[in-house]
Amino acid sequence: MSKEKAIFLDRDGTLIEEVNFLSTVEETKLFSYTVDALKLLKDAGYLFFVATNQSGIARGYFDANAVNAIHAKILNELNAVGLNIESFHFCPHFPDEGCKCRKPNTGMIEQACENVDLDLERSWMIGDKKLDIEMGFNAGTRTALVKTGYGENHQKELDRQPDVIAKNLFEAAKFIVEN
Repeated sequence: MSKEKAIFLDRDGTLIEEVNFLSTVEETKLFSYTVDALKLLKDAGYLFFVATNQSGIARGYFDANAVNAIHAKILNELNAVGLNIESFHFCPHFPDEGCKCRKPNTGMIEQACENVDLDLERSWMIGDKKLDIEMGFNAGTRTALVKTGYGENHQKELDRQPDVIAKNLFEAAKFIVEN
């Protein structure tokens, strides 16, 4: 049986609109092109996983229940159009806590691999920050930086170039399915 290929998605600024320390379902909005992008990738045989740093929990801005409610809203909206996220993974720790789950470490990708036999060399990490791209490099996936969210600014901070720098998730999806 062959291994599955996956798209690991950053959440804020990649899959949904960027809201600094997003804490409510009401503020959660998919980008206008998110569904079309994911449909392209689904048709190409990819599974979806979300990997997001959520230090707002450690900072006391919101709790894990708020994060889970946001993820439930995203999942419900995607399920309504025939799309699915296999699992959501989030790091609740401070940036300097040294945990293995915080990007650019690979703990969230390792968690995803516990339940699904994934081929990381055929998989992609898509995000809007240097940390996202570095996590992809560290896990052995291909990488795509989107210019939405913080991407435009983080593009200048990259030590290593991702496989593609795209205007947004839809443009990244088109590149992935064509290459």
